[in-house]
Order: sequence, then C-alpha cells, then structure tokens
Amino acid sequence: MTKGTDGHAADSHEMIRVHGARVNNLKDVSVEIPKRRLTVFTGVSGSGKSSLVFGTIAAESQRLINETYSAFVQGFMPTLARPEVDVLDGLTTAIIVDQQRLGADPRSTVGTATDANAMLRILFSRLAAPHIGPPSAYAFNVASVQASGAIKVDKGTRRAEKVTFSRTGGMCPRCEGRGAVTDIDLTQLYDDSKSLREGALTIPGYSVDGWYGRIYTGCGFFDPDKPIAKFTKRELHDLLHKEPTKIKVEGINLTYEGLIPKIQKSFLSKDVDSLQPHVRAFVERAVTFTVCPDCEGTRLNEGARTSKIDGVSIADACAMQITDLADWIRGLDDPSVAPLLTALGHSLDSFVEIGLGYLSLDRPSGTLSGGEAQRVKMIRHLGSSLTDVTYVFDEPTTGLHPHDIQRMNGLLLRLRDKGNTVLVVEHKPETIAIADHVVDLGPGAGTGGGAVCFEGTVEGLRASDTVTGRHLDDRASVKETVREPKGALEIRGADANNLRGVDVDIPLGVLVAVTGVAGSGKSSLVHGSVPEGEGVISVDQGTIKGSRRSNPATYTGLLDPIRKAFAKANGVKPALFSANSEGACPTCNGVGVVFTDLAMMAGVATTCEECEGRRFQSAVLEYRLGGRDISEVLAMPVSEAEAFFAEGEARIPAAHRILTRLSDVGLGYLTLGQPLTTLSGGERQRLKLATHMGDKGGVYVLDEPTAGLHLADVEQLLGLLDRLVDSGKSVIVVEHHQAVMAHADWIIDLGPGAGHDGGRVVFEGTPAELVADRSTLTGQHLAQYVGE
Repeated sequence: MTKGTDGHAADSHEMIRVHGARVNNLKDVSVEIPKRRLTVFTGVSGSGKSSLVFGTIAAESQRLINETYSAFVQGFMPTLARPEVDVLDGLTTAIIVDQQRLGADPRSTVGTATDANAMLRILFSRLAAPHIGPPSAYAFNVASVQASGAIKVDKGTRRAEKVTFSRTGGMCPRCEGRGAVTDIDLTQLYDDSKSLREGALTIPGYSVDGWYGRIYTGCGFFDPDKPIAKFTKRELHDLLHKEPTKIKVEGINLTYEGLIPKIQKSFLSKDVDSLQPHVRAFVERAVTFTVCPDCEGTRLNEGARTSKIDGVSIADACAMQITDLADWIRGLDDPSVAPLLTALGHSLDSFVEIGLGYLSLDRPSGTLSGGEAQRVKMIRHLGSSLTDVTYVFDEPTTGLHPHDIQRMNGLLLRLRDKGNTVLVVEHKPETIAIADHVVDLGPGAGTGGGAVCFEGTVEGLRASDTVTGRHLDDRASVKETVREPKGALEIRGADANNLRGVDVDIPLGVLVAVTGVAGSGKSSLVHGSVPEGEGVISVDQGTIKGSRRSNPATYTGLLDPIRKAFAKANGVKPALFSANSEGACPTCNGVGVVFTDLAMMAGVATTCEECEGRRFQSAVLEYRLGGRDISEVLAMPVSEAEAFFAEGEARIPAAHRILTRLSDVGLGYLTLGQPLTTLSGGERQRLKLATHMGDKGGVYVLDEPTAGLHLADVEQLLGLLDRLVDSGKSVIVVEHHQAVMAHADWIIDLGPGAGHDGGRVVFEGTPAELVADRSTLTGQHLAQYVGE
C-alpha cells in the first residue's frame, strides 16, 4: 500500500481486503473494497452477495468487537466462529441496517423505535399544562407506582424511619399501555354441554389426562362430573376468574388460577407470531382485540391525556402525520427548550427526507414493511456522530417508488460523505449508478455463482459482459396491444387508512399494476378492499408463520413425498427422515444450530458440533436414495433437486411438480433446507406464490413480487405473470418496478403524495396512456424509463 499524502503510515490503510472467502457458495473470492466510499454489490439472487457482505465482512467485524468485552462478559457469550476466509484486513466497526422487521412487541411504536418519542416526552414535561410530572409521566410503557416501607437509619442510634416511594408513569391502567383490551369468547374455551371429566375444556394443552386437566378436575371448587351449563354463578366464577389460590392435587401443593387469567399469562402476554401454530389458531379463534374504552387507544392515562401544549396532548402529537408534527414543532417558540426543539425538528425532518413523512409516531412498529423498518433504522444512524464506520445495507430501495429512490441515494451519499464506508447489496440500476465502486458476483446462483465477475466502476460494469452489465440498461417497452378485460371488480367508497372514499373498477382477466409513491394507499386499496376468499389469493411479503425449523421443503409440503421415498427405498419408517422427529440430532434437536439467547443483545446461532449443521443423527445418514442421503438432499438448490427427482431411482413426480413451481417463481437457487427465517421479503412472497400456484383461485393479488429480484430475473417473473393471466386468472400487482408497469395491461395510479396527501386515484388507463399523460409522478418516471 502506498502511504498517505502526508506520508503518514496511519493513512495507508485505505482498503478492506478480503482474500480467499469460502462462506456458503463463495469460491475463494478475493476483493479489495475502498474505504470511505460507496460500494454496491450486484449479481443475481443467490450469487453470494449476502455471503460476502453479511456472512464474511460484517460477521468478522462483529466477532472482533465481541472479543473486546471483558472476560466476564465473554463468558456469557457464545464463541462466534471465524468466517471461512484466508485474509481479512482493514475492517472497521460494522453497523448492519437490514430488513428484519422491528420487534412486534405490542408496546413498540415508530416513536419508541427512534428517539422522537423520548424527546417529545421531555418537551411535554417542560411546557405542557397542567404540569403532571417528569418525562416518564407521558410514557405509555411506564406504570404509576406507589409504595411505602420502613428503612433502618443509623444516626448514632438505629431506628426505623417510614418512607414512601412513588413514580408517575403515563400508562393506561386498563390496557397496560397496549391501546387494546382482549375480549375472550367463552364458547371457544369449553363445551358447556360436557362435564370437565368428559373433556369440556377445548384449550390446547388442557386435555383431561394432561396436567392442567387434572388440576381443574381435582381442585375441589366444583363437581367435575357436572356439565358446565349447570354450574352455579359461584362455580362458573371460580372456573373462569378465581384469583391464585393454594390447593393440593394428588398430594402435590399447587397454585390454582381461573382459566382467563391463566390464558392471559400463558398465551396473550406473548407475541402471537411466536406461538406454536395450533396455539396461535386457538388465540385467533378465541380472542378479539378491541380498542381500550378508557384511553380510546391512546395507551395513556387521564393525566397524560389532559396535559397539553397549545391544546395539543402528547397523544394528539403522536397521532399526527409526521409532516404535520414537524410543522407544529416549528411553530413552538420557547427559548427554554430551543435546543430540544431544534433536535426534535431535525429528527422529524429525517423521516420526511427518507420518504416516511406519511407515518405517525404511534404507528405500531410490527405493522411496518421490511423496507419501512429498514428506513426507520436508518434514521437512528443519520444523526449519529460516529464516523469511519462501515454501514451495511440490504436492498435499501425495497418498497420505494422511483421518485423516493433519488432521496434514498442522497442519504447513502451523505453517510459516505461523513467519512463512512457504505456497502450496499442492491439490484436497482438507479442505486447502482451512484456507486464509487461495484463488485458483481455470479455468474449464476447457488453452486453456479460465488465468483467475482467484475470489480470496478459503473462505466466498467456497463461495458463488461456480465449478466448485470448486459441488463443494466434494459428498458422494457410499453405494450403495443393490451388484453381486453373480462369484467371488473367494483370497489366503492374505500376508506381504509388514508383512502378518501375511493371508487374504482379493477379490470379482471388482465394484468393490473397498482402504482404510486410509498404511503399513497396502494396496499390499503388492494388488501383492504379486495376481500380474501371468493377465489381471491392474496400473497404478501409478511412473515411466514414458522420457526427456525421451517424451510422451503417443509413449507411447500415437498418433504412428505421425499421422506416416504427414502423410507420405501430403505425399508424403514418415514419419521427417521424428519429433523423434527425420530431422526433428529439429539444435541441441537434437529435445528442444525445451537441458539444462545443473550437477553440484552441480539441472540447468536452457532453450528451444532455434533451433527455439523446436518440436523440428523449419523445413523440416519447411512440411508440413501439415488446415491444421496437426506442431509445432502436438503442441501441441494431447487434447480439441482428438480433434475434429481425427475428421473431414475429418485423419480418422485409429486416432489418434481412442487420443485418446478419453485423454479418458475425464480427461486431455483434456494436450498431445500434453508431456514425460512433467513429469507428476504421478496423471497417469502415468491415462496407463497409457488405454493398457491395450483390453487383454484381466480384472482391473484401480489405485493411487490420483484423485491429482491435481479434485473435478469424480472423477465422470468413477467413471463410467469403472463402465463397466469393467459390461463384465465386475473393478476393485480402492487408494484414500483417500471418494467412491470410497462408490461401491465392496465394501471391504477394512486397519489398524488403520501399519507393525507395521497389516498386518491390520480390515473386509470393503459401504460401507453400514462406515458402520454405524464401528469403524475409515476407517469413522469415511466416516460423517462421507456425513453420517451
């Protein structure tokens, strides 16, 4: 390395050097990434971008940071394995800004996930009237507490002195800061025509023979042989609501508690998505969430709701659209809190700048999309004083309209200009164009990728003959002729979220694109007004219900025919080939990794040393089908498995059919055993689409199916959408990608802006008419894209 301009040795470390990286599918990759520059990593899905950026560079940075903690702290932490790489030089602290949804804790909101709520609470504690207390008095996640007791005071003579302690919080006592109260449908808890001994309780885990069943039949508060319908008021109260009481059942001392408090503690205090599927189904059946009547959903107690600044309470401020809240803050003029107002104004302006001005601070963080969650995390870093760190972004343009991508580009450049190294995994040509340095991985996906195809400038990438280089300037042309609709889906007076009584006819039997800037009301219109059922198949990017054990093979039902084929070929039970059943490795229980929950930090998964991540007992791996054991089959990419199960000894038509659908939706690179928790939003959606392809539904509703797709794969997806429409289906796509807009038969454009500036239909017609019209933001960007 050459020395810096002033010749100082410290200025010579200008590169992050990676030599011989072999994580996942990387084939001895060596790259040199310039520091304090914006580097974009491109390549088809599954080419190894994430393995290089997240699995190698960011993972090693994290490992080295963990080693700086004291030996005491390290004793509680798992030892992170060093990524498989020969040389890693010049690393700086990595901050990962990914698309993992923000925690779905019921009390987590956009305001609490950023600093905005904390600053607002300080503001209200200083200026609001009547004054009710410190900032905690305006916090919906702090309860008011009063306690008294005696303490020993030694002032020459020891004596007890009475003290009282009180803390003023803002939490609504009825809903405990959740904004909603639960109402339990008693008919789902028990069958009142039966007695307890006959199995009246229908709650999961409360069978007559089970432990809970024995407690309720043996507690002595009611006759276990009497049908519940004949219980007296007292007995029914004891069954449902009795407070914790010490009892003895079968010689064991226990605490008895009524069914409703028991359910609230065991099921309702947890995040619904983390429950087992059968328990989640019960909760969704038995429990309805209604707005808390005391606080009207604001989560705050009366004191916090009635303390106001210029007639505005903190609940009103959090319910405002952020653009309006920023204007209101600018209108406040009080020298005593001037620095606070300035800081809060900057924070709110960051939301607007990043294209999230349409949110409100009281929006639950669990309802944000992956792209929105990533942009909320970005806000934390924009105001950060840190420099010379490495920021790692995973497709930051996901869910952004072309108009918003320009803003996002500006923010990435700002982070770089502060003296940071910015690494971005990205497919959109608009973001690739601003890169100082490009690393293109490929040439294919899975085993066909993992090599560096190109390294250099954007101009160099254009001129190179790589897949990305060839497709970088691809421009879909607007259709000459469009399909004729076969009827229409009428929507009248749609007013979900920000929609303003929208009337629109969605044509059927054609490909319809619903467009508009982020927050204009697209999802509200499509998901809120096109009812599921009645032949409508709605496929979104929401998390797939399942644990770390779930993978594409289990989710699609592909594993059942494969297990049966293995069992038949080897003359043993199918359960041996399930990592959730008899064949599981005893050390990791068939997960392949040992997960350590660190409580105060992000949990860490380390590969199981017993099975080396293969998930099965070694005896099970002796059994083969077509020369492969079950762990080798689960390690196959879909494209390889499709050929493997098509012919010869391993021919399984049922499995081949599912694998063909997975290839059709562009998931040929996924391995059959990849945990579902590691899939991106776009991959999850395409996996759901593959499972629904054989359904009888007539209308498919898709939410940004191009998310996470390489330019070359978008063509394949368009081909699939065309095949669906040509087979007589109707396809409605919420989409930002101009290639999909140009390919559509009909466009419904919402806007003109986001939040309360949107919610109206600003254009309906064919793509050609939209380009000619150019009156909307979408029309202008589409015209620019097709070169007109």
